[in-house]
Amino acid sequence: MKYILIMLLGCILFSCNSSAQQKKKEEFKINKTDAEWKAELTPEEYNVLRKEGTEMAFSSDLNDNKKKGTYVCAACGTPVFESEHKFDSGTGWPSFDRAVEGNVAYSSDNKLGYTRTEEHCATCGGHLGHVFNDGPKETTGKRHCINGVALNFIPENEQSK
Repeated sequence: MKYILIMLLGCILFSCNSSAQQKKKEEFKINKTDAEWKAELTPEEYNVLRKEGTEMAFSSDLNDNKKKGTYVCAACGTPVFESEHKFDSGTGWPSFDRAVEGNVAYSSDNKLGYTRTEEHCATCGGHLGHVFNDGPKETTGKRHCINGVALNFIPENEQSK
């Protein structure tokens, strides 16, 4: 009997699933199924934007892009960064000292054993990268370290007004 009670208590403790343990599913303006995202995005875009992956450092053509324009979410086209705020961080990923206000959402990421601030497109929830406090001190002090595959670049002369 004692053994049964211990087993029952163990099952109850390990099967608890309180609301605090469940990952909160955020609602975004654009919500699609996993299958819809897979059909629309390249495998690399899907891995980064939907599975919160990270592209290899120095693999994005956008890392060295010096043209004037706007960087938009590759999944939904929301403007997330402006070229005037881009800088060379030397990390191998496109870096910006600020995001387009209201178009980037933030959350905590503890996947590496310490807390980082994760960035998502505020419209579709696509994972963009992370923001750190080691950016240019003469501006914001922030370094938005962004996966190039999560972005599309629209040159200034091609933007509709």
